[in-house]
Amino acid sequence: MARPYLPLTALRAFEASARHQSFTRAAIELNVTQGAVSHQVKALEQSLGAALFERLPRGLMLTREGEMLLPGVRDAFDRMAGTLTRFENGAMRETLRVGAVGTFAVGWLVPRLSAFAERHPFVDLRLSTHNNRVDPAAEGLDYAIRFGDGAWHGTWSAPILDAPLSPLCTPAMAAGLAEPRDLLREVLLRSYRSDEWARWFALAGLEGDVRMPAGITFDTSLAMVEAALMGAGVALAPPALFERHLVAGTLVQPFACAVDLGRYWLTRLHSRPETTAMTAFRCWIDETAGPAAVSFSLETTPLTS
Repeated sequence: MARPYLPLTALRAFEASARHQSFTRAAIELNVTQGAVSHQVKALEQSLGAALFERLPRGLMLTREGEMLLPGVRDAFDRMAGTLTRFENGAMRETLRVGAVGTFAVGWLVPRLSAFAERHPFVDLRLSTHNNRVDPAAEGLDYAIRFGDGAWHGTWSAPILDAPLSPLCTPAMAAGLAEPRDLLREVLLRSYRSDEWARWFALAGLEGDVRMPAGITFDTSLAMVEAALMGAGVALAPPALFERHLVAGTLVQPFACAVDLGRYWLTRLHSRPETTAMTAFRCWIDETAGPAAVSFSLETTPLTS
C-alpha cells in the first residue's frame, strides 16, 4: 500500500476499538459516533480483504488477522505520538544519551548541567552513570565519559579533564599527618585499581619495601570518599572532583603530591554518527572543561619526606 494512501483514520478506529474491545467506547475516545467507527473499521476490512473483529453480542474479539495487525499499528501510533511530544515551543527536542563515570558526573558534570540546558533547550539529555566499565553499543549511548588513557577499541576519544589522585581525609585525621610516611599508620581506602597507592607513595619518595596497611576496596571513588568523610580512612581520589567538600572543609588534602594515572575522556563509537545534539554537547564540554581543567587549586600542606 502506497504511503500517500494509508487509511490513517480507519487504522486509528481499528486500534481504539481493539484496545476497548468496543466500537462504542472507541467512539467516545475519538469523539465521533459509534456508526462512524464501525464504518471505518468495515472499510479497512474490505481494503485488506480480511475480517479484523468478530462482532459479539457484548463487544468485539480480534480475529487472528486482527491480532497480527494490531502490534504494528499500535507501535506506529505510539512512535508518532512520541515524535509529536518532542516538539516544544515550536521546535523539536532531540534526545542525547550520555553515560558518565559516577565520580565525574557528580563532581563535575551535574553542577554544570543547568548551564548546558539553558544554552541548548532543544536537547533532551538522558544521563546514566557507570564505574568505568561501559558498553556504549549495548546501552544505546551517544557518548560515554570514561577515565583512562583514551585508547578504547573502535572509539573516538577527546580529553576533558586531568584528574591526578591525592590523599583526601577528614581534618581530624589530617592533623596527625606531618609527612607521607604517616599515612602508613592509617587505613588506606582503595579503588579496584590496586596499584594506585603504591604509585603515589613512589612519587612521594617512599620507594622500595613499603608495607601497605590493610584497606577497604571500593568500585567507585564516590563511595570511597564517602567512607573517608565518615572517618573510615584516607581516600586516594581526584581533588578536582571533590572541590565542594574541600571548600566546605569537610575534607582535607594533606599533601600537594598527586599521581597522574589518566584523565577523563569524552568518547563515542566510530560507528555512531554525530547528531546535532551530540555536536552541541561536545562543543559545550570542550568550552566548559578548558578553563575548568586548570582552574582548580587549593592551599595544601607542602610535601615533606
